[in-house]
Amino acid sequence: MRRLKLFIATSLDGYIAGRDGDVSWLFHDADYGYAAFFAGIDTVLVGRRTYETALAFERWPYPERKTVVFTRGGELSISSPDTAATSRAPSDVVADLRLHDGKDLWLAGGGELIRACLDHRLIDDIIVSIHPVVLGEGIPLVAGGTIATRLALVAERRYPSGLVQLSFRVDRD
Repeated sequence: MRRLKLFIATSLDGYIAGRDGDVSWLFHDADYGYAAFFAGIDTVLVGRRTYETALAFERWPYPERKTVVFTRGGELSISSPDTAATSRAPSDVVADLRLHDGKDLWLAGGGELIRACLDHRLIDDIIVSIHPVVLGEGIPLVAGGTIATRLALVAERRYPSGLVQLSFRVDRD
């Protein structure tokens, strides 16, 4: 079965973006396991704000991957034929994707979509890269009000930059 994996970076104080969606604090000096992770996925799930942030990057961060943008409505400019917008529930979309053969699914953010996926027990694995920076405010890794979710640590890796990457399996028991 295709696994839904949250692969994401966060500040030490738990923000995936700073004030006004700022991501300039993210490290870009090494791969941090990204290439191996990216090779194992074929579909990316993102919230609308994460998608709009990605559009502003110099290069599209999800080349040659299907991208599903979750939106509650309103006009949305789609950038490629491999990108589709939906207002369907994440549980329905993930269930449909899991019916088809393919590689794993990447939940790339944002916090509201992560909360919805946690609340419906859709996430199988969480790989979080903790950057050694305190932002003080911004977009939290998980939007408030989510249900408690137990995790089992399966790996950890420290990098010379100070970044620490933790890999968890979601405990279904």
